[in-house]
Amino acid sequence: MTSTIVLCFIAGVLAANATPHFVKGITKEPFPTPFSPAPLPNLIGGWAMYLLAALLLLWAHTGRHPLAALVAGALGVLLMGVFHAHIGAFGKKPTVIR
Repeated sequence: MTSTIVLCFIAGVLAANATPHFVKGITKEPFPTPFSPAPLPNLIGGWAMYLLAALLLLWAHTGRHPLAALVAGALGVLLMGVFHAHIGAFGKKPTVIR
């Protein structure tokens, strides 16, 4: 069960982190990455994170412990969501539009 929890948590973090990168990539907007803020590296990075998250969920055998898998994945998504909403990518504070 421990491996299911760990893999699902990491999958949740990866999938949540993939979302802004993938969206910024397909909308051709810059977003910070370790490689470049350009849209194409964001698109590829987001796609790769989605792929890794799917592989981790496959390897986690979520059917054996479905509740633990759901909770761990949800916590991973929440953690990454809070990170992006509060700290932001590479310490970039979100701009407030008034």
